[in-house]
Amino acid sequence: MFTINYPTNGPIISPNRKNYWESVATFNPSPVVYKKNLHVLYRALGEVDRMIGDQFRMSVIGSATLSKDGMYVDRKVLVGPTEDFDRYGAEDPRVTTIDGTHYIFYTALGGYPFNADNIKVAVAVSKDLKKVDEKHIVTPFNAKAMVLFPEKINGEYVAILSINTDRAPSDICIAKFKKIEDMWSKEYWDKWYGEYETHKLCIPKGDRDQVEVGATPFKTEAGWALIYSHIEEYGTDHPVFGIRALLLDSNNPQNIISKTDGPFMVPDNHFEKIGLIPNIAFPTGVLVHKVGKSEVIELFYGGADTYCATVSIPLKPFLKYLRNNDYLIKRYDKNPILTPRDGDNFAWEAGGVFNPTAVEIKGTTYILYRAVTKSNVSVIGLAISKDGFNIDERLDYPIYKGSEDFEISASGEDSNHGTEDARVSVIGKKLYITYTGYNGIVPRIAIASISIDDFVAKRFDKWSKSFAITPDTIDDKDCCIIPEKIDGKYTLIHRIGEHICADQVSSLDNGENLTKCIDIMGPRRGMWDGWKIGVSTPPIKTKKGWLVLYHGVSSEHVYSVGAMLLDLKNPTQVISRSAMPVFRPQTDYEINGVVSRVVFPCGIIVKGDECIMYYGGADFVTGVATFSLKEMLDTLLPVNF
Repeated sequence: MFTINYPTNGPIISPNRKNYWESVATFNPSPVVYKKNLHVLYRALGEVDRMIGDQFRMSVIGSATLSKDGMYVDRKVLVGPTEDFDRYGAEDPRVTTIDGTHYIFYTALGGYPFNADNIKVAVAVSKDLKKVDEKHIVTPFNAKAMVLFPEKINGEYVAILSINTDRAPSDICIAKFKKIEDMWSKEYWDKWYGEYETHKLCIPKGDRDQVEVGATPFKTEAGWALIYSHIEEYGTDHPVFGIRALLLDSNNPQNIISKTDGPFMVPDNHFEKIGLIPNIAFPTGVLVHKVGKSEVIELFYGGADTYCATVSIPLKPFLKYLRNNDYLIKRYDKNPILTPRDGDNFAWEAGGVFNPTAVEIKGTTYILYRAVTKSNVSVIGLAISKDGFNIDERLDYPIYKGSEDFEISASGEDSNHGTEDARVSVIGKKLYITYTGYNGIVPRIAIASISIDDFVAKRFDKWSKSFAITPDTIDDKDCCIIPEKIDGKYTLIHRIGEHICADQVSSLDNGENLTKCIDIMGPRRGMWDGWKIGVSTPPIKTKKGWLVLYHGVSSEHVYSVGAMLLDLKNPTQVISRSAMPVFRPQTDYEINGVVSRVVFPCGIIVKGDECIMYYGGADFVTGVATFSLKEMLDTLLPVNF
């Protein structure tokens, strides 16, 4: 698991109306360090040139240098239309420095209107990044997004490029050259294209997906890392621009060692969602920085075909995930720990025992689980464990069931209703549960409490009156409490629709209603949490922030678990969020059940560095899993450079 860390100041380069050639858009940046200075080359667009066409904007390649005060200055055109093959534009530079020379590959537009026959790869060669010394058309066929590996491999120059980008399906391929001049040899490319099937990378993709080379590959101890663009449903009205990564063999980069399981980044910020062409995040460059004993990837990308932007990714966890698709949370080998019991006395839990919350009191773990009849009436049952894993006692009756109108169905006892998916918090001498009260019409957040003494003594008739604290017109679920007051109020985190949001109340005991939704975060369309998200476990307070696990649901309706870190003083502010899941359904009891492919945690306890997570599997059974608190925090904490 790893995180994507966005800078607080947004895009690094934005359009400049004072320069006609970049007045509308500046995007798809490619970085290069030369004489200790960071230069960024980027695609720039000006206003429509009506001498050529009502929709035509000339693309050129701009150049900017990072100043000591963090600004990109000395902005100028480096590559413009000077040849027949790029007379209608130069797009999307990717620069590699090798043998002391800068090779700037770009998409050359040789005709208008644009079509597959006039969109090809060209290269501009520069010694000093101040001027172009020579230009060459590279591919005699339709191609884009070519880049040279930054060192020779087995004595050869090696490039990676995207072909047939305007004649779907596109492919990413490897090309090898004995000498630099072969890169613009038509004879070489005619032969190469005739057998391109033997040069392509076998990247799994759908029939309507587009793949394109992103950033220059960078070398790691495990192989070449390639960050690339994988566009789902390309050419439709709803494409998803996802950023993914491959790990390629050091000696044979056509061989894929491993890959990310889906995109780790999609358009999520306003400058990625709003612009000349909305909802685009397109990777085009990488630098790796040393930060103390760690290394950080700085990924350069274009946002909404309008802005140049960067994010940072800690290299070690990124590489660990890429090598192993490693999940931080490890399941207990004797799962499931709770399954429905047989017999007439257990009809109240015959339909499933799942989505448990948990609390530790004087060394004993109490697991409060959702129990469901076969007609889908939910109550709360209790299991007790001395070690947190093995069940020592399990009550034969529910410890909590709905009694208010908001959790009882008017259609009768056998219809879908009840008390669902509780989360428990200890505050003072009380246990508070927040849960979903469902009357068969609208799910609402409800809250109830009991003294710790009464709970341990099993005096479950002492539960307080329960209150629904959300309106009867809004679908609201998945609530947990920040278990201490901040500025005199308790913060409750919950889900409305697809988003996680928050509100504050002065008291947890008087039924004070939530009245607003302070948005915390939403789904990331196209990712593992792209359909909807919701809070899973109650927050864990650490020195670095509130650690909260959340569930994310994909468009394929797979329920996985992610992690987020919230600010200690303002829990509505997200410090970081996992890019990939920390836990996802893998075993039979998580994949097959009442609802397929679900892991759904609602409870967590902390014993030193060990966190014990309790979760529902496939809406039928209860499992337990563990993770290291330190390891989780280490992967969530941003690393700045």
